[in-house]
Amino acid sequence: MVLDRRTTAFLFPGQGSQVVGMGHGLAQAEASAADIFARADQILGYSLSRLCWEGPADELNDTVHTQPALLVHGCALLAVLGERLPDFQPAFVAGHSMGEYTALVAAQSLTFEDALSLVRERGSAMKAAGAENPGGMAAVLGLDVEHVDQVCQAASRASGGIVQVANDNCPGQIVISGEEHALEAASQSLKAAGARKVIRLAVSIASHSPLMTPAQARLNRAIDSARIREPVCAIVGNVEARILPSVEAIRRDLSSQLMSRVRWSESVQSMAAGGVTTFLEIGPGSVLTGLVKRIVPSIEAVSLDAPETLSALTG
Repeated sequence: MVLDRRTTAFLFPGQGSQVVGMGHGLAQAEASAADIFARADQILGYSLSRLCWEGPADELNDTVHTQPALLVHGCALLAVLGERLPDFQPAFVAGHSMGEYTALVAAQSLTFEDALSLVRERGSAMKAAGAENPGGMAAVLGLDVEHVDQVCQAASRASGGIVQVANDNCPGQIVISGEEHALEAASQSLKAAGARKVIRLAVSIASHSPLMTPAQARLNRAIDSARIREPVCAIVGNVEARILPSVEAIRRDLSSQLMSRVRWSESVQSMAAGGVTTFLEIGPGSVLTGLVKRIVPSIEAVSLDAPETLSALTG
C-alpha cells in the first residue's frame, strides 16, 4: 500500500479494544516499541508491559490499567511507524474516547510522558466516579441515533434519572449510558421501538454521561496544567466532531469529553469530506476499522496492530 499524506488519517481505539498479549510481538520485533513499554513501566512504577502481554485479563480490563495500556500500545506502534515511514504525517488524526489522547501524541500536541500521566489520572478518576455514581452502559443495535436520543430523553423524564447517548459509533450501533433505573427504562423502550438488540455492557461506569462529573472535574485540573502544544496536523475532537485548531480548542474538548457524546460517525464523515481515502487504525484489534466500513463503505480502512500488519503496509 502506498500512502498519501494528503488523504490518510490515523485512528486510535478506546476501551474495549484491549486484549491480553497486546504489543508483545511488536516489542519483541522492534526495539523502538520495546523502549516505549519500558518507559511506561518506569513512569507508572509497575510492569504495565507484563500486564499487557501476560494478563490477567480482569486486571488489564480495570480502567486504571486499560487506559494507559491502550495509549502505550498506540505510541509503540507510532514509534515503529516513525522509523518505517520517516517524516510521514497524516492529514488527520482522531481517537475514540480515550484514543483521543493517543491521537494528540500523534499530532505532537502531547508528549508520550504527559499523555501517559493524563490517561493514568483519567482512568483513576473514572473508576472513583463510578464508585461514587454507579451506572451502566448498553449497546443499541438497529436504530438511528436521532431515534435513540429521543427515547433516552423520554426515559429520563419518565424515570427522573440520567440516561443519554454516549457513543454514536456507526449507523445502527449506538451506546447509551446512565443510572441503572433510567438505563433499564430506556432499554425496554428501545426494544419496544424496534431495536434489533439492546445489549448491556460489562461495565459499572456510566462513561460519557453526567455521572462522570466528579471525574471530569478532577481530570480538568490535570488538563489545565498539562503542556499542550499546537497540533502539527488536523485533529478531530470527539465532542463536536470538528477539527481542534488550537491549544485552547483542545483543552475545551478534553474538558468536557467524559460527560459528552462521542460523535464517531460524524468524525469519520468529517474526515472523509476533508479528502481522506485511507484510514489506518493504530492499536489492538480492528473495532474502528469495522466502524469506518459501516460509516463510509467506499473508503479503505486497515488495522495496524502487530509486526505482520506493519510489514504489509511499510514493506
